[in-house]
Amino acid sequence: MNEDLRCCGSGTCIIDNEGRCWCGQQWDGQKMVHPPLQQAEGPGRADVVEPPRPRTRSEP
Repeated sequence: MNEDLRCCGSGTCIIDNEGRCWCGQQWDGQKMVHPPLQQAEGPGRADVVEPPRPRTRSEP
C-alpha cells in the first residue's frame, strides 16, 4: 500500500481521486480539513405540539 502524503497521520486514510477521505476530511491543496457544514434542506423545524392533558374523573 502506498503512503499518501495527504494522510492525517492516523495511518488509516483512504483518499479518493477528489481528495475526500473516508473519515469526512477533504484535501484543500495544503492539508486535510473538514468540509464546511451544509444547511439541511427540506422543511424547517416542526411546530411544537403539547401532549394531551390527562383527563380527570369528572370529564366524560
